[in-house]
Amino acid sequence: MSVFCPALLLAAPASGQGKTTVTAALAAYHRKRGRRVQVFKCGPDFLDPMILQRASGQPVYQLDLWMGGEEHCRAQLYQAAQQADLILVEGVMGLFDGHPSSADVAATFHLPVLVVQDASGMAQTFAALALGMSRLRADVRVTGMFANRVGSARHLEMLSEYLPEDLPLYGWLSRDANVALPERHLGLLQAAEIEDLLARIDHAADALQMLSDELPAAVEFSKQSSPAHPKLLEGMKIAVARDTAFAFLYQANLDTLSALGAQLEFFSPLNDAAMPEADALYLPGGYPELHLAQLAANQSMQHSIRAHHAQGKPILAECGGMLYVLDRLTDSAGNSAEMVGLLPGHATMQKRLSNLGLYSIELPEGVLRGHSFHYSNMATDVPPLVQSIGARPGGKEEPAYRIGRLHATYLHHYFPSNPQAVARLFMS
Repeated sequence: MSVFCPALLLAAPASGQGKTTVTAALAAYHRKRGRRVQVFKCGPDFLDPMILQRASGQPVYQLDLWMGGEEHCRAQLYQAAQQADLILVEGVMGLFDGHPSSADVAATFHLPVLVVQDASGMAQTFAALALGMSRLRADVRVTGMFANRVGSARHLEMLSEYLPEDLPLYGWLSRDANVALPERHLGLLQAAEIEDLLARIDHAADALQMLSDELPAAVEFSKQSSPAHPKLLEGMKIAVARDTAFAFLYQANLDTLSALGAQLEFFSPLNDAAMPEADALYLPGGYPELHLAQLAANQSMQHSIRAHHAQGKPILAECGGMLYVLDRLTDSAGNSAEMVGLLPGHATMQKRLSNLGLYSIELPEGVLRGHSFHYSNMATDVPPLVQSIGARPGGKEEPAYRIGRLHATYLHHYFPSNPQAVARLFMS
């Protein structure tokens, strides 16, 4: 049995065109009109979904054909289509970039594509880009263009001048500093760090110029049920770090832990005196390097985490979480501070990207998939348990470490890729 729901995948010729701003503006625009909007993000990403969740009022999930697989993605879309009035999917990088690409997602699920193009510095060439994007792959259906950062009414006329009838202008946003979203090296700032985020989203929704208020055409989503998870973590309490230093959490990961039966208790390594009493600890990635002094000063928190480890209880530390459990962390300006000290070693932030890519890792508990994206280098004398394996040939392998029940790695795991392996990582 299928369900039908209006849907669009918003893509672009490249990064930096304003996809997140436009997707957030569209979500807020339709939400203001009383419509329930469900947003997804192609590929591994933590920052854009934070923004899009604020705009849509709903948790944002990943659509990644490699990390989660087609059936998992199809089940997410089917579930969303039963409840939403509109599904928006924000692409990643350029439409055809990467393996899998946003184009692969669009083709697999028959999603119409709206191309977002930064129109500043161009005029009639806007149409040439539209034609190229729409003709490269026959299985990808580009249905229109969205002009971002339009300078004037005359500029808009020039952008539209050569557009063919089958690639109409869907809408546009003018150049406006009150709409732009601030960035840092990993991408956009976290939603919690942008004090006027809701005002910016609201302003973008009001500034959005649409040629029609009608919803896009409905897409058919075939039935796909999510597999039932055995309650392997029934009765367990997992403490999950969540604040501006540790915020890289997939909503699907939290859902998976809950579906396995775990009770989740969130806490802040920055602000709380100690971690909560728990059977296991999850330290996700984030920006510990931006909070060195505060993390180092919170000695009672560090003591409670060391006590948890000394009791033989499981800890999963991913990327920024791994940096936090090292002996010492140094930021890119040379400031250094002592961290928790469970994993002997030292990490230093770099000004250039150290690694980026999709990876799998073969653990004693099972094979998990995820991604790496970091600007730090670390040194330790601890021998690695295993090395991660790149999804593409030539990917830079990275170690995972195991000390007692601590599992530490740069990899951001995607828990739905193997829920039972995740359960074994956290089981007491």
